[in-house]
Parts: sequence; C-alpha cells; structure tokens
Amino acid sequence: MATGIFALVFMTVLVFSSRRGTEVEQQREVARRLTRPADEIEIDVMRKQRPTEGQLLSVLYNFNLLRKLEESMWQAGLYMRVGDILLVIVLLFGAGLFGGNVFFHQMWFALGTGLLMASIPLAYISFRKKLRLRQFGAQLPFALDLIKSSLEAGHSLQRALQVVVSEFADPLATEFRTVLEQNRIGLPLPRALEDLLKRVPEDDLRLLVVAVKVQTEVGSSLAQIVGRLSEIVRIRQRLRLQIKALTAQSRLGGIIVGSLPAVVLVIFSLIQPGYSDKLFYDPTGQKILKFAVGSDVLALLTIRRLLRVNY
Repeated sequence: MATGIFALVFMTVLVFSSRRGTEVEQQREVARRLTRPADEIEIDVMRKQRPTEGQLLSVLYNFNLLRKLEESMWQAGLYMRVGDILLVIVLLFGAGLFGGNVFFHQMWFALGTGLLMASIPLAYISFRKKLRLRQFGAQLPFALDLIKSSLEAGHSLQRALQVVVSEFADPLATEFRTVLEQNRIGLPLPRALEDLLKRVPEDDLRLLVVAVKVQTEVGSSLAQIVGRLSEIVRIRQRLRLQIKALTAQSRLGGIIVGSLPAVVLVIFSLIQPGYSDKLFYDPTGQKILKFAVGSDVLALLTIRRLLRVNY
C-alpha cells in the first residue's frame, strides 16, 4: 500500500515536471524575465479585496521568499515557474509524511521525513546553482581575454560580447546572450550587465561590471582594463584553489569522523543483528539514538562552519 502511494506521487511529480519543463515553457519564462522591469512599482488605487487562489502566490511573493527562490532557480538554469516547484515540494512533503508515519509510527519522525523529502528540490536547486556558478567562473577569464582581443582589434563592446556568445558554451554564452537581448530591446548595456550580476552573483564578474560602468561614465581604455581584470581573476581563482587544497585534509577528516558512527552501526547490524535491536525497539535506546543523530549532525555543521574561509 505504501509503495503504491509512493510510486503514484513520484510519477505525478515526474509527469508534471516534464510537462512544465518543456523548451517552449522555458522560452516563455525567459522572455517574461527579460521584459519585466528590474524595479516593479505598482500603485493600487482600488479598494483592497480578499486575495483569491490565483493571488496567493503574489501575496507570498511580496515576502521575498518566493522572489529569492525564483532568483535561485534562474541562477541554477531552471526556467520553471515558482508554482511548479512549490507543487513538487508539497507532493514530496506529503509522501514523506505518509511514509514516515507508516514506517516509524511516530509523528516527529514522520514530520522529519516529510521535511527531508520536501528539501530535495531545494537541495537540487542549490546544487545546480553552485555548479553553474562554478562553471561560469571557470569560463570568465578566457572570455575576458577574448573581449580584450576584440576591443584591441577595433570592435565595440557589443560586438565583443557577440563573439563571446558564439565561441563559448553554456552557462557563460547563455547569460551574455541574455545581456545582448536586453540591450537590443532598449536597455543600456551597463544596466544589462548589472542585471547579469544579479543572475550570476560572482565577485569576479562584479569587477567587469564596475569597469564597464566607469568606462561609460568617465571614458578610458577598456581593453587594458579588461586585460588587467583577466589577470586579477586568475590570481583570485588560484588563491581559491590553494585554500581549498590546504583545508582538504580537515574537511575529509570531518566527513570521516561524522560518518563513522553510522558505518559502525551498519556493520554491527550486519554481523550481529541482535546487538543493535535495543537502539531501535527499546524506548531508552531510541532516545539515545535520537540524541546521537542530533549530536552528529550538530558536529558536522560545526566543523563545516569552522572550515569556511572568507576572503
């Protein structure tokens, strides 16, 4: 019974996601984001009415939670509507709540399972976002070199960006193509680059945006500035890799120490099944197990926070 309900929920999620994630739907979402002003100001002179179901998402959107989720989806390259992701989260939460209640017969475990299942789409968006930003950062120095060469050859910045779009792959080509499309429909190039910085919040890209803005207002040799920026970006990336290499041993040690209790418990359960029964069936053992899981998760989060280097 439980397996059938799980299968039905997951099939619904997959079918709905595939229907909403078509190429036509993605193009419509991209066009909507391109044509929407950056700062939407609406003055309502009508009497306030009770929000309907279609307006509930708008009400939630004003709390900036859905706005941040939409920005994260855009940064991850997922051109879907926020309502689709919310539906997937609700379905997964219901499946996890039901499955946790069936297997554990406790409300707290069922609620934890539901929250864990509901966090899967958010974790996937976060993973896609980090991966896409990392790929963009790896492509950026080579794009700056190409922009410098195009500017030195006498081309304009718009033409240099067109060359970058034609020579590079996603995600850098997609983002700069969006900049060119925004500039084509009338948005100034510095403003389009500022929107690019919102979609790709990279410190290395911020240097390019500031350089273009200063060159537009003051005037200077943009080719020399871009060439210098390319060197700075490479130095920053080299330092980032060195910091990652220096902290690799500590991070690996934290992962091993954090996963060791679970590994030992699994080994004992396989070698001597009756040895760990008290942890799962005895009330005192269940309390000890809950405390151990909470302490282990807290220790992993603490180690991760200590190893985070801000630079």
